Amino acid sequence: MGAYHRDNGIEERTLITNRGGKRIFRFEISEYKERLYHTKKKMQDQGIDVLLISDPANMNYLTGYDAWTFYVGQIVVVSIDEEEPMWIGRDQDVNGAHITAWMNEKNIIPCPEEYYHSDEKHPMDFFARLVHLTGKSNRPIGVEMDMYYFTATTYEALKHALPNATLKNANALVNWVRLVKSDQEIDYMKKAATLAENAMTVGLEKIDVGARENEVVADIYHELIAGTEAFGGDYPAVAPLIPSGDDTSALHVTWSDRKFHANDFAILKLAGCFSRYHAPLSRTIATGETPAKIKDGAKRCVEGLHAALDTIQPGATCEEIEAAWRRSVEKHGVLKDTFLGYSVGSNYPPDWGSHTANLRQGDRTVLKPNMTFHMIPRLWIGDSGIEVSETFRVTENGCETLTDFERKLFVK
Repeated sequence: MGAYHRDNGIEERTLITNRGGKRIFRFEISEYKERLYHTKKKMQDQGIDVLLISDPANMNYLTGYDAWTFYVGQIVVVSIDEEEPMWIGRDQDVNGAHITAWMNEKNIIPCPEEYYHSDEKHPMDFFARLVHLTGKSNRPIGVEMDMYYFTATTYEALKHALPNATLKNANALVNWVRLVKSDQEIDYMKKAATLAENAMTVGLEKIDVGARENEVVADIYHELIAGTEAFGGDYPAVAPLIPSGDDTSALHVTWSDRKFHANDFAILKLAGCFSRYHAPLSRTIATGETPAKIKDGAKRCVEGLHAALDTIQPGATCEEIEAAWRRSVEKHGVLKDTFLGYSVGSNYPPDWGSHTANLRQGDRTVLKPNMTFHMIPRLWIGDSGIEVSETFRVTENGCETLTDFERKLFVK
């Protein structure tokens, strides 16, 4: 297996935040190279010489590449003995890589248009040919087997094009490198949290008798993307969710043109997004008369949230956080499933979760400073659901919630 090394002779480039024909780097190149170093270390631990990355969030994490191109074949190649990654993507998208990726331009490779939407060719044929030409086709190759954009056809094309390669499942390898955030990443998440607070304020104001769900969401989107005077917002990886009425018993229902009526309920779940970093937030609102059992359920939900937050500290495990929540609600006779939340950070549609550590029974991931999670306490009261969530970061001696938004059942 090839050797890898940490490059200390790093050329720092100015962080550029506006396009204007210039290359855009949201992080210093030293940070990208540090990420690459830790990725190669995990590759070595798993016996992988070449890593083929199809997850757009992992591509962005290692290269800076950022464009709405994840719906077509593209890949980042990390070789354990190469200093820089290689981006390979659709010919018409190569200028997006030149603008956003930090690597030398020789490592940005266009794939001809003839390989796309074809019954005879597949982008992986072209990718595999490059791997072969670089002398890496007989080495252990890792692929992200369970990522949204790595299809069955992609895998079959890769096997056919590289018959002598040893393909290994490297699913979530880079995701685990991403688990602990840098200070710059935390800063981006805090900006996203500000956008989430502002959008939640607008959403709760707009939800009222006679308003339509789609109108509320339109105002939320405007707030999320218009941002503040200091910074604008990015598109979130998940659309705002606004189940209302009996739909609050469902977790992931989007909007319709249904009008809110008197004595209605709604759960509003959204995320601010800045430079692809997310800070999710959810609250529950009632319009009009609210049954006592709903009010009591909301209090128990918030009480359990506080119990879980109080348990967070470096060295604690994910399952210990969930256990604190479960103990809190079970003392009131409420039985709850064991899923309380998940690691969150940078991502692309269709999900803002990081697919690594989860706050649930059996997950013994040890918390470290600058890990970030979305904690989602929720309860079902009859046909109605209640949800009050927080995005938090693990600190040196506890945790910090990224948003500052009142935790309660909102009633109009």
